[in-house]
Amino acid sequence: MKVRIPAEWEEHKSTIICWPHQKEDWPGKFSPIPWVYTEIVKHILEGELVRIIVQKENDVLKVKKYFERAHVDLSNIEFIITETDRGWMRDTSPAFIKKGEEKIAVKFKFNGWSKYSNWKKDKNIPKVLSDVLEIKLIDTIYNNKEIVLEGGAVDYNGNNTLITTEECLLDQQIQARNPGLTKKDYEKIFKEYLGIEKVIWLGKGIAGDDTHGHVDDLCRFVNENTVLLVREKNKNDENYYPLEENFERLKNETTANGNKLNIVELPMPTPLHFEDLRLPASYANFYISNNAVLVPTFNDLNDRIALGIISDLFPHRKVVGIHAVDLVWGLGTIHCLTHEEPL
Repeated sequence: MKVRIPAEWEEHKSTIICWPHQKEDWPGKFSPIPWVYTEIVKHILEGELVRIIVQKENDVLKVKKYFERAHVDLSNIEFIITETDRGWMRDTSPAFIKKGEEKIAVKFKFNGWSKYSNWKKDKNIPKVLSDVLEIKLIDTIYNNKEIVLEGGAVDYNGNNTLITTEECLLDQQIQARNPGLTKKDYEKIFKEYLGIEKVIWLGKGIAGDDTHGHVDDLCRFVNENTVLLVREKNKNDENYYPLEENFERLKNETTANGNKLNIVELPMPTPLHFEDLRLPASYANFYISNNAVLVPTFNDLNDRIALGIISDLFPHRKVVGIHAVDLVWGLGTIHCLTHEEPL
């Protein structure tokens, strides 16, 4: 029976998030973060169930107090109590596939982006979620090894096409997820477990991305044949040449069904820094919920332009800017902290 990974814009049963608790992720700026999450949840709730992971029973009351003060309807929220190291659900949740009418959770190994040491609790999230959702969980094994992959490393069009970056999956020195694996190896893995018939390979991700090349800050499918691709107009910016190379790669690409890829350009915000560290601020890190598309904004002149471009592509959803200047101090924004559960 054919396997398919549904696109993010297809109808969801729920959105999964983890309530923020790791204060070290937002050094000196944690206090506004729960309010940003509250705003995100408020908009998603209008169209679907939101499942919220909290660390312990007592946290449920604390979270509800935020929601009550912000007049958030609690009737469409489900709490899941389990300990986590961090809260980046995009990367630690399983991939949800459909095999006929059956929904299955596909578990890739999570190892802290091959960079951080605090991930031992996060690696259990796929099992926790499959138990809560009462669906089968399968492990991804290739050459007798578990395959390391984060959800932010790939994007897909719901019809057998996937996009990713060489920087993230093929690097052998900096953050090597699966040492020795080649493009052909990954393509076999994606076909077997996700039903992917074609993989589109981009080069590098954006500057400041501590995941080392996640595609969800770079290039996103918005329908079966159209991608939003970030581009930098300032030739002196370190993003300029890598993003131009990605544009050149995509110009003549097609999807698995042979249709030419439509490319819509998305601007980059003015660079943001925390001390000497460039932050991965990108409008491409938006999240498509049933009712709304939530887009990170950065008090930037390009905020309005990005919101307009995305609004044109989603005429039947409201497009909402979410203030992310504080959020991006955690080195991720809206897409990084959410994960869709398809019907």
